[in-house]
Amino acid sequence: MSASATPTPAAGGRFFTGFTKLCKGLAVILFLAHILVHLFPSAATYLTLIPARTIPFAWNLVTAGYIEQTIPGVIVSIVGLLLFGKVLEPLWGAKELLKFIFIVNLSTSACVFVTTIVLYYITQEESYLYTPVSGFYGVLSGLLVGIKQILPDQELNLFVLKISAKWIPSIVAFISVAVSFFIKESMSYLPIILFGSYMSWIYLRYFQRRLEVGLKGDPSDEFSFSSFFPGFLRPILDPIASIFHKLFCGRSARPEGTGQTLDGSQFPGSGSIEANRRSRERGQRALEQRLAEKLAAVRNAEGTPPPKQQQKQREDAEDDASDEV
Repeated sequence: MSASATPTPAAGGRFFTGFTKLCKGLAVILFLAHILVHLFPSAATYLTLIPARTIPFAWNLVTAGYIEQTIPGVIVSIVGLLLFGKVLEPLWGAKELLKFIFIVNLSTSACVFVTTIVLYYITQEESYLYTPVSGFYGVLSGLLVGIKQILPDQELNLFVLKISAKWIPSIVAFISVAVSFFIKESMSYLPIILFGSYMSWIYLRYFQRRLEVGLKGDPSDEFSFSSFFPGFLRPILDPIASIFHKLFCGRSARPEGTGQTLDGSQFPGSGSIEANRRSRERGQRALEQRLAEKLAAVRNAEGTPPPKQQQKQREDAEDDASDEV
C-alpha cells in the first residue's frame, strides 16, 4: 500500500477531535445515566419527569434532561453535544456554556411539567400525569439556537442541500411537529424540543451577559422571534413578540450598550448594532481558525508543507541552483 493512501483516515478523524473537556464530561454523564436506567429500570421513576410525582421528587426537573432511555437517543445526544459544544464553548467559555445548558434544561422541564398539568385538567387524561418524560433534545435545540445567533450566515452542507445555520432550529422544530403526526412515540419529544428552542432564545435574547460588548441579551433584528419564521409571517408575529418583549423588559427597557462619543454622549441604538457586529466577527474568526487548523492537519498528514514552508523550500532551491552556477 502506498504512503499516500494512509492519511485519509487520519484526516477524516479530525472531524471527531477537538472536543472540549466540559462536553466530554457531560457526554460521560449522558452515557452513564443511560446505562443506569437500563441496569436498574426502577431508577427511571426517580430520575425522569413524571408530573404526578414531581412535587415530592422535584430534582427530576434537572435530572430528566440527562436521561436518554433509548440507544439512538443517547447516541444522537452525545454526538450533538460534542459537535455543537465544540462550536460554542470557544466563544462563550466553559462557565457560560454550562450555565446555558443548566438554565435551558431546567426551564424546559418546568415548562413541560406545567403543560402536562394543564393538559390533564383540560382532558382529564391520567396518562399526562404518569407518562415518564426525559431526554437531552431540549438542550440540543437550545445549542442550535446559540449557533444561529453566532453564525447565522454560515452554510451547512446537508446531503445535497446547503442551508444557512440560522434556519436549522426552525427546520428541526418543523420536522419534529410533522413527525409527531405520524409517529405517536415521538409526541413525547415534541414539547421538549419546542420549549428547548424557545427558552434558549428567551435567555440569549434578554438575559445572557455579553462581557465583550457590555450588553445584556441580543437586541438585534437578526435574532428576533420572527427571524425563526419565513418573511411573510413576520408582520403577524412581530406584534405578538412585542408582548413578551414588554413582559421581560418592562417600561424601563433601554439599550444598555449604546455607543458613546468622547464626551460621554450616546448614540441611541448603536450598542445593539455594534454588539451584533462584534459577535458575528468573533464567530467568523473562530470558524476560520478551526478551518485553518483542519487544513494544516490534512497537509501534515499528506506530507504537504504549508504555503510558507513551500515558499521557503523554493527559495532554498533557487539559492542552491545559483551556487551551482
